[in-house]
Order: sequence, then C-alpha cells, then structure tokens
Amino acid sequence: MDNNIRIMRAGLNITQEELAQALGVSRQTIIAIENGKYDPSLKLAFKISNFFNKRIEELFNE
Repeated sequence: MDNNIRIMRAGLNITQEELAQALGVSRQTIIAIENGKYDPSLKLAFKISNFFNKRIEELFNE
C-alpha cells in the first residue's frame, strides 16, 4: 500500500525513531511502512493518523 508517511514525517522534521517511539512501535516497523512492505493494522493506522492530525485516507493510498 502506498503512503505519505515519509513525507509527513519529513514535514515535521522528526526521525523514524522519534515517530516509532511516539506510536509505540519499532523503528523497523516505520521503515517497513514507509517502504510499502508492511500494511499497518487498523489500530496502528489510526494512531498514525492521530499523530499527524490527518485522515487515514490522506496518509494511505490503495
């Protein structure tokens, strides 16, 4: 699944590690999501959307 997580993260000038800590996941999870190798659970997708204050549809594209 394509996503805009890397762009959103860069816009806030935060590292993958900082985002991972804020979401309660590993840095490897963030890397996998950004590279489209892992689709987050619905619960994690909501955490990500809340963190960036964006709708899930604004972050993830099928």
